[in-house]
Amino acid sequence: MQLVYYHHSQIASLTDRRRGGDGDDADGWIGHLLEYDEVGQMRLDAVEVGEIDVHILVERAVSEQGRQLQQYRLKLHVKRRELVRERIVVVMDEIEDLLLSLRTAAEGKAINAYMTDLAESEWSRLKELVAELDTLIGSGSRPSGWSDIQRHLHFRMVTDLQDIQRRDWPAVKAGLLLNLYGDDEPVPVAVTDLGYVVASRPKGHVPTKLNWSSLSDADFERLMFTLISDSVGYENPEWLQQTKAADKGRDLSVTYVESDPLAGVRRFRVIIQCKHWLSKSVSATDVSATRDQMELWQPPRVDRLIFATSGRFTADAISLIEKHNQSDRALAIYMWADSHLERLLAARPHVIGQFMLKRVQ
Repeated sequence: MQLVYYHHSQIASLTDRRRGGDGDDADGWIGHLLEYDEVGQMRLDAVEVGEIDVHILVERAVSEQGRQLQQYRLKLHVKRRELVRERIVVVMDEIEDLLLSLRTAAEGKAINAYMTDLAESEWSRLKELVAELDTLIGSGSRPSGWSDIQRHLHFRMVTDLQDIQRRDWPAVKAGLLLNLYGDDEPVPVAVTDLGYVVASRPKGHVPTKLNWSSLSDADFERLMFTLISDSVGYENPEWLQQTKAADKGRDLSVTYVESDPLAGVRRFRVIIQCKHWLSKSVSATDVSATRDQMELWQPPRVDRLIFATSGRFTADAISLIEKHNQSDRALAIYMWADSHLERLLAARPHVIGQFMLKRVQ
C-alpha cells in the first residue's frame, strides 16, 4: 500500500497549496500545476493499484487544476478591467481640462484658423489622449461620436474644436461612462456588511448622503456636466467658461429635447448655474440677480434656468422661484438642491464611483 500512500500524500499536498500553503494567494496567483508526465504516471499507478478511491483521488487532483486556472483567468480579467477603468477616468479628466484651455486659446479667432498654430502643444496632447483611449478600449465597440472626433482632430481648425466641444466629446464621454462597468461587475460601495443593507429593507433608488466636501468648484461643475451628458433627452452640453470666471450667471448650457407624438419635437435652451456651496444657501438675491442676467443672453431665448447646488435654498429664494414660475414669464426656474442631486445620482452609481462621492462610514 505504499503506492496508495504516495497518491494520498501528493493530493493532500496539492490541496494544502490551494488553501494558501504555497500559492493561490489573495492576488490571484495559482500554485503548483502537475506536468503531463506526472498526471500520466499517477493514472498508471492508479490502474496498477486497482482501487476505485485511488482513481477518484487522481481525477479530482487533475480537475482541481482546471478550477484553479479558471479562477486565475477570472481574477486576471477583473484586475485588468480595474486598471483600464482607472486610466480611462484619468484620461477623460485631462481631456476636459485641455478642451477648456483650447477654448480659451480659440476665443475671438476665425473659424478657419488652425489650432496647431494657436495651441500646438495642447492640440498634440489632445490627439495623444484620444489615441490612448482608443488603445484602452481595445477590441470593444467605440462609443457614438468616435469617428467624428477623429475626423475633427485631423483637420484641426477652430471650427473642428467647436464641433468636438459641442457634439463629439459629450457623445464619446457619455458612451465611455456607460461602459465603465460591465453588467456583471460590482460598482464599489462602502458597505462593511450586507446584512445591514438587508435589514434596512431598501426599495428603489435610495438617496445616499454624498461626500460633497471632497469636490472642488471645478469638480462640481464637471459632475453637473457629466450628469447632463449622461441623461436621455439632453444634447449638446457645453461648459461655457472657466470656474469662478465673471460668467454673468451661466456655467453650463444644454439643449433639452421634448418629443410629443402629436405636436412633434421641441427644443429648449437650458442654462445651469452651479453653486458648490457647503456653508451657505442660495438666497433670493442670488436668484434675482441671475434671473435678470439671463436677459443679456438673448437671443436665442433662454427657456429654463437651473440652480444646481451642493447646499440648500433659503425660504425667500424658494418663495421667489415659486412666484416667478406662476407668472406669465417664459423663463422657467428649477431648483436642484443637494437632496435632489443625491436622488438623481442614486440611479447613476457609476457617476458616484467616478467622482468618489461615496461617504466612508
